[in-house]
Amino acid sequence: MAKRWKVRPDGSTWGDWGEDDQLGRVNLLTPQKVLEGIAEVKEGINFCLSLPLNLPGGNKLNPARGPYTLRPTQLPDGTQRYLYPAALDDPHFTDVGCDDRVDMVLQYATQWDTLAHVGSLFDADGDGQPEIRFYNGYQGHVDVKGPVKYNLDRTIEETGETTGARKLGVENMAEKGMQGRGVLVDLERHYGETRHYVGYDDWMRALEATGVEVTPGDMLLIYTGFADYIMDAAGDPNEHKLHNSYAVLNGRDRRLQQWIADSGIAVICADNYAVEGFPSRPAMAERYARLPLHELCLFKLGVNIGELWYLGELARWLREHNRTRFLLTAPPLRLPGAVGSPSSPIATV
Repeated sequence: MAKRWKVRPDGSTWGDWGEDDQLGRVNLLTPQKVLEGIAEVKEGINFCLSLPLNLPGGNKLNPARGPYTLRPTQLPDGTQRYLYPAALDDPHFTDVGCDDRVDMVLQYATQWDTLAHVGSLFDADGDGQPEIRFYNGYQGHVDVKGPVKYNLDRTIEETGETTGARKLGVENMAEKGMQGRGVLVDLERHYGETRHYVGYDDWMRALEATGVEVTPGDMLLIYTGFADYIMDAAGDPNEHKLHNSYAVLNGRDRRLQQWIADSGIAVICADNYAVEGFPSRPAMAERYARLPLHELCLFKLGVNIGELWYLGELARWLREHNRTRFLLTAPPLRLPGAVGSPSSPIATV
């Protein structure tokens, strides 16, 4: 029994890879799964699965997330190191240097959610009092810290802590490598631009229509067409269309949740905003997760989520060649303590 918890959530994988595990189902990205991915490489063609990091543009998708700012680095005296002739330091030098920095939201464009991105109020101690917990029982304000503590009585305390995930940070994914066999499910061919909450029955029909087979340890990608629109909108998307178009998973569907649990997928990624519909469908319970698929994957199963991946070019090539599998390489930044990260995934077919 893990030291951090006495009770684990129903259907979770807490403790399955040890009480100190921070990878969850990424543990299933074994050397064998990498070899299975390599075996899918027939043509040697690469597809970039990342949106440009300045898209979607603005903050219409999420008011807390905006595009990056690029600016020059500078010396302590204020000298900017951009288009800087070295001859200013020594007249014998001929080279000119450019050096820049970026201030950015880590989960603005194509991104990974870590297991520290979403937790849940859960009574892991079995004392009748729920507390903030993350995957494998890691604790809020102990293993994942922030400068402010929001109490359940709605009071707020300044903690003085430096923000960061002491456990479950994105560096764990980067060190693992995030490479294996990718499998793509094409929902765009079924629903086009229609906003449709895809439940279990819809999902199974989509798998059967293209003969998709998903096995434990696969990296699951879902194509809806959403990121194609983001790319076409060129930084100025229509806000209504962003929130009311293209297929999303119905995260409230219990049978779909069970399929995700039973499938053994290592990760789940989509070209839309959250993989699941946000807002989610109403829940018939007194207390429930606002993002049920995030709670299932990140908190219970240890399945990392990728969002806003650019999948259109890959999906169209796979359609034309009657294929669904490929080698996927998708490391995040090796940024200790971060709860999310940009990624520049590459699919090789």
